[in-house]
Amino acid sequence: MREILLLSLLALCSAKYIQPLKFLDLLKMHDIMMQDEGEDDDDNNFLFPTRKTRAVTPSGFPYSTCPFGCQCTLRVVQCSDLGLTSVPKDIPTDTLMIDLQNNKITEIKENDFKGMNKLYALFLINNKISKVHPKAFRSMTKLQLLYLSHNLLTQIPDNMPKNVLELRIHDNKIRKVQKEAFKGMRSLHVLEMSANPIENKGIELGAFEGMSVLFLRIAEARLTAVPKDLPSSLYELHLDYNKIGKVEVEDFIRYRNVQRLGLGYNQIKTVENGSLANLPNIRELHLDNNKLRKVPYGLASLKYLQVVYLHANNISSVGVNDFCPTRTNVKKIPYSGISLFANAVKYWEVQPATFRCVSNRMGVQLGNFRRRK
Repeated sequence: MREILLLSLLALCSAKYIQPLKFLDLLKMHDIMMQDEGEDDDDNNFLFPTRKTRAVTPSGFPYSTCPFGCQCTLRVVQCSDLGLTSVPKDIPTDTLMIDLQNNKITEIKENDFKGMNKLYALFLINNKISKVHPKAFRSMTKLQLLYLSHNLLTQIPDNMPKNVLELRIHDNKIRKVQKEAFKGMRSLHVLEMSANPIENKGIELGAFEGMSVLFLRIAEARLTAVPKDLPSSLYELHLDYNKIGKVEVEDFIRYRNVQRLGLGYNQIKTVENGSLANLPNIRELHLDNNKLRKVPYGLASLKYLQVVYLHANNISSVGVNDFCPTRTNVKKIPYSGISLFANAVKYWEVQPATFRCVSNRMGVQLGNFRRRK
């Protein structure tokens, strides 16, 4: 099965996607070798055979069934950068991966992927897709990677494949996340929705109901507050580059499992006392490039917090107990990084004991204050 991994990489690395698809990393994250249906990797290795290999067509289907202009190798169909306006009609039904990125496809029709019940990954990045038929994904019972980024979708397509592990739908024109938009997608772990004009009112109550997402990014949107109805299972939440102006006490009550939180590049002026207490497991906190005037209260009580970004704010002073707990409390893990540069902090006035719970002196970045232009 080693040949599937190597030839899949060769097939996709030639694409000229806007942000190059790091397929090698993708293979490390997802066990594509599970798609091997009983083949003996040691005895039937196409690229590095251990015994005499028969001269057969890769993956078992003849080259004549490969769509015109595409490259088909070992159940990987690569049709990127061909100027296609629709999905090719002669893709073999036993295909594992389809690469259609960087084309001009405008619509996904009902029968475009009919019968493809073995498909593992579908890449439709950087097309002009504005419409997806409600039954377009009905055959995809084993699909785990679905990339719809850089298209013209105005809403989440109906009847999404239920077994998808990773869905990337960023940089579209989605303004509304309708109720039950991800209905039945209980296996979804990674959801990327950034660069869509989504406002808080555009996320309907129940849109994420029943989901167990671990990673969610809604950056570069139009959020003015932390959404209150996201999946409670989240380990990573990224809301950078929005218009959030304040962090309120109830914002994180639902997200107690979050270990990495991104709120950088917003307009946050205040973090209400008690807000951070609802993040007992947080390891990394990004509050850089905001409008904070002081270090948020409650950092010292976060026993597992290791990295906190506070640079490029309006912080003018740092208290001796802002980051580290008092003797009666215990910090389980010391800080490995605290950034405070590009603030109005007079570093020579900061008491040495302020960073007593930092692992080493290189873990603190104060720098000189430079007035913003």
